Formats: sequence, structure tokens, C-alpha cells
Amino acid sequence: MRILGIDPGISCTGYAVLESDSVGKISLIELGVIRTLPSSSMPERLKTIFDGVNEVIASLEPDYFAIESVFVGKNIQSALKLGHARGAAIVAAAKSGLDVSEFSPREVKQNITGNGNADKEQVQFMVTSILKLTQVPKPNDAADAVAIALSFLQTYKYKQKIKELK
Repeated sequence: MRILGIDPGISCTGYAVLESDSVGKISLIELGVIRTLPSSSMPERLKTIFDGVNEVIASLEPDYFAIESVFVGKNIQSALKLGHARGAAIVAAAKSGLDVSEFSPREVKQNITGNGNADKEQVQFMVTSILKLTQVPKPNDAADAVAIALSFLQTYKYKQKIKELK
């Protein structure tokens, strides 16, 4: 099964596709970023994100789609822009018939490290370890997308075990 993880951002949206085989081996298929131009209008930037996610879905054919939910900090304008970026990516997934799973930053940290308050370095260490990589994935937005996809896998496997026990 293939999972597309998305770390949304209006300037830079990270993506990563992981594949998990029947014995649970997880492989990183591809990661990257979809960049928008700061000089572009908001509609143009959203179209760039939408088109970029569509291209990834068309070329890598994921079975599942996972995205980070909005984190509202002190800057409401940033949260609104993030929400727009998420919307563009989610519509691309829906257009392709993919179900959308959402994870808060805290849930991702909890699923990957066991600690919902883990720092970025702890998450990156675990991502590198779980995937048996020689170095931390770069850039950071793409590395975060890997963690989101891994978070989906953790919860998916847990839900499958629960179904087996019933």
C-alpha cells in the first residue's frame, strides 16, 4: 500500500510517498516540495498547490492520503493561509477518490516518537531510524510529510489489529 503524506504550506508544501509491503517493510518512494511564488496571487498559489498534488497523485498512485491539520498559533493570518493550502491539497485528493486522514502536529509526534511534545530533532531521528535511512530527509517540509505518512501507517496498523481482535 502507498501513502501520500502532505505537510501543507502556502509557500512550500512538502510531500512524501511511502510504501508498506505485506510484511510491514516501509520504503520511501519519493519526497519533495511544491513551491509557490510569493509574488503570485493567492488563487495562483492555491492552483500551484492543487496542480502539484495532482501530479504527485497521478505519477505515484497512492492508496491513502494523510495531511497535517491546521495548528492555530498566535498569527491568525498564517493559520488562514495554511487552511487555504490544506484545502487545495485536500481537493486534489478528493478529486482522485482518495480518503483524507488528518493528523495534528501533536498526534504526529506522539505516533512517531511516543511523545506528543517531542521536538523536531527527535521526530527526524525516529523517521530516519524507522526507514533505515543514512541521513535525515531534506528539506524540512518534505521530512515533515514523511512523518505524517508514517503517522498514518501507525494508526492504520493499529486499526487493522483492532479489527482482527473483534
